[in-house]
Amino acid sequence: MRAVIPFKQENAKSRLSGILSKTQRQEFALAMLYDVIAAVEKTKKFDLIEVINSSISCAMNTKFPSNVNILLIEKGLNEALNEYLIKAASNTVQDIFIIMADMPLVTEKQIMELTELPGDIVIAPGSGGGTNVLSIHNPDTFHVDYYGTSFLDHLRIANEADLSIAVYDSFFVSTDMDEPDDLVELLIHGRGHAVEYLRSTGIGLDTSTGKLDLSNMKS
Repeated sequence: MRAVIPFKQENAKSRLSGILSKTQRQEFALAMLYDVIAAVEKTKKFDLIEVINSSISCAMNTKFPSNVNILLIEKGLNEALNEYLIKAASNTVQDIFIIMADMPLVTEKQIMELTELPGDIVIAPGSGGGTNVLSIHNPDTFHVDYYGTSFLDHLRIANEADLSIAVYDSFFVSTDMDEPDDLVELLIHGRGHAVEYLRSTGIGLDTSTGKLDLSNMKS
């Protein structure tokens, strides 16, 4: 089984620009990627972990485990992933596990459960109708269509191809870091690089209101 993690660092997390600077958002994105890689790697289920990105610095690769490969593909998300699936199928790679890079709450437990579910396609929805994980058996039978309510799009694509579907519902897997309110969940539940980075910026949690405390943010 092969894990694929699409990763965007340039202009990352623009909806957090009211809180974090451009540099901070890039560093935060990288910290989340480290958390996702760590959770995937701990399962020992994957022969290879590949990060698809167009602008990652080679200097950053030193923190990745040895079985992590960086693919520099200067294409949009759908085009890059569909090209990847075609190449995987031509190389007789049967199982592709696509997981987004902005899910710092995901753990080894959820990834193990996702890989063990039966189905030609296993989908874990994100908040707002997105798709946070796609586990694809036989990639020559499926293509991705992200953006918007991609969860519904992926259900439609699987149904049109007459593929069996399993849906995995998990709070930790569905919680990605797109909006300021999402950072509250990270501060409550996070245990890895991402929450440590967030706290290093001075962002905290006001436990009396359940909202972000920005009073100690560093300029």
